[in-house]
Amino acid sequence: MLEFAILGLLHRSPMHGYELRKQLAEVLGGLRSISYGSLYPALRRMHAAGLVSTDEPDRRALLPADAPALTGRRGKVVYTITAEGKERFHELVEQTGPEAYDDGGLFGVRLAFFRHTAADARLRILEGRRRTVEQQREGLRASLARTRERVDRYTLELQRHGLESVDREVRWLNELIDTERREASKPVSREASEPVSRGAAEPGSSIQSSADRTRSASTGPQRSGEKENPWGQ
Repeated sequence: MLEFAILGLLHRSPMHGYELRKQLAEVLGGLRSISYGSLYPALRRMHAAGLVSTDEPDRRALLPADAPALTGRRGKVVYTITAEGKERFHELVEQTGPEAYDDGGLFGVRLAFFRHTAADARLRILEGRRRTVEQQREGLRASLARTRERVDRYTLELQRHGLESVDREVRWLNELIDTERREASKPVSREASEPVSRGAAEPGSSIQSSADRTRSASTGPQRSGEKENPWGQ
């Protein structure tokens, strides 16, 4: 999950470690807290694998005022995704199997970078996630039915809360899936599908424009043996 998120962020623009950690916190939200102790080892592994490159453009460059105290050169090193990193990112984006949706945290990261994912792949991932959550819901319902008479009211309320949370996620996924299907069913506009605008002649076309006809009428036919002035004079 961390590798995918880092590659997705660096795909947008190069970043130094502090900015990368801030962006990861925004992307992951409350799903996971990323510490420097997990970020920099991941960056080192990715650098060794050729997925990212490093650059230290200016040793005198200052960090943001709210940056934590860092040791060594970390604060100044800028990380950039490489061609191999972009290829790896697109390989991960194209994955639509259980690894893309069974884990709620990884699914959230995949969703954050859905704009890089093809429409059919987005739909498969969303439908896979819905199946997973529906199975969780059935398990919770069965557990609630079995233990309703044997647990105290606090445990019962906790189970009900879990079931309500899963119900909300299923409804949310249904809305996302419906939106994807509506977008996919929209017809492509005729203008977008026509490479040449109406009335314009393609190169080599025998259609003469009105401007050409006017110019021909005003100058008259070209006499035999007379060369055309390429500069119009």
